[in-house]
Amino acid sequence: MQAKWRGMGAAAAVATPISVASAVTRAVQPLMQRYHIPGMAVGIVADGRIYVYTYGVSSKTTKQPIDAATLFEIGSVSKTFTATLVSYESLRGTLSLSDMASADLPVLRGSNFDRVSLVNLGTHTAGGLPLQVPDDVTNDAQLLSYLQHWKPAYPPGTYRVYSNVGIGLLGFITAARTHEDFSALMQRAIFSPLGLQHTYLNVPPGQMGNYAQGYTSDDKPIRMRAGELAAEAYGVRTTAGDMTRWLEANVGILPVAATLRHALTDTQTGYYRSGPFTQDLIWEQYPYPVTLAQLEDGNSPKMLFDPNPATALVPPQQPGGDVLIDKTGSTNGFSAYIVYVPSKKIGVVLLANKSYPIPARVSTAYAILSHL
Repeated sequence: MQAKWRGMGAAAAVATPISVASAVTRAVQPLMQRYHIPGMAVGIVADGRIYVYTYGVSSKTTKQPIDAATLFEIGSVSKTFTATLVSYESLRGTLSLSDMASADLPVLRGSNFDRVSLVNLGTHTAGGLPLQVPDDVTNDAQLLSYLQHWKPAYPPGTYRVYSNVGIGLLGFITAARTHEDFSALMQRAIFSPLGLQHTYLNVPPGQMGNYAQGYTSDDKPIRMRAGELAAEAYGVRTTAGDMTRWLEANVGILPVAATLRHALTDTQTGYYRSGPFTQDLIWEQYPYPVTLAQLEDGNSPKMLFDPNPATALVPPQQPGGDVLIDKTGSTNGFSAYIVYVPSKKIGVVLLANKSYPIPARVSTAYAILSHL
C-alpha cells in the first residue's frame, strides 16, 4: 500500500493517521483477494483532509504499481461531470432544464422528444430510452435517425429507466447549444477550473503509460472502446487524486468560482422519487444516516436494468440537509464507486482495474464511510 494525505490547502505529506489507513486496508485487502483485483486506489475526504491510498499493480504483465498518476476508467461516474456541465450552462443561461430535447435538434422536432425535457434526460425519466446506444449506430447522423424513430414505453416522468442514451443526449444537446465540441467544453468549463489536471476524455499520448490495464470479471485484459455518446455518458479516465478533488468539490470544501460552486450544488437537487432513493441530476440520494441494506437496494440490478415507477417531486427537493449521495460506474474492465455526505464533509471513492460486483463496492465503501 502507498498512501498520502494533505490538509486543506496544505502540501502533500507521507504521514497518514493510523486509524484511517487501517480502516481502508481492512476493507480493501479482503476485497482484492476475493475478486482477484490487480490494483485499486481509494480516495477519502474527512476532517478537512484528503487521503489517497493505492494497492496492487496497474498491469499483471508489467507489474507496474498503482500510484498517484495511474489512470482508471470510471464508467458511469463520468455522468456526474456531464450533469455538472449541464447545471453550469443552465446557470449561465445557455439552456434550461425545462427545455424540450428537440428544441435544438431540428431532426427531432415532431418526434417523441417534443415531450421529453432536459431534466427527464438527466434523471432517466424520458420514457424508456435503452441502456446502450445500438451497436449499429456509429455516428451522429445515425444516432439522430435512431432517436427520430424512437417510441417511448412510458409517458415521460412516470418511470425511471437507467440509460446511457439519455445522459449522452443531454451532453450532446449542451454542446450543440454552446457550438463547441463536448470534450473541449468539458475541459474548459469543468476540468480546468476545478484543477483536475489528470482527468481526460481523450487520453494524451504522453499519458498512455499511466493508463492502467483493465480486466474483465474472468481476467481477460480489456480497455474501453469509444462509441457514440461515450464521452458524454461513460468516457472519463482519471486518477485517484483527481477523483478525491472531485469529492472535495461536491462536499463543498474546494474553493471554486461562485457559478461553478452553485452548479455543483444544484446537481444535488432531487427531482423524482424512485425505489429506495431520490433521483437528483444523475446523482442518487438517500436520507442520512442510511443502512447498508438501503444502499444495496438502491444499487441493485433491479434499479439498474428494470423500469421503476417514478414520482415527481413538486417542487423539486432543494439541496441540503442530511443526505448521502452516490454513483456507481463500470466498464468491461474497470469498476468505480463514489459516495459522500455533504453535510458531514466526508466521502469515499473506490477505483479498480477489474470488473467486480457492485454490492461488493457498496459494502466496502460503506465500511470505510462508517469509520469516518
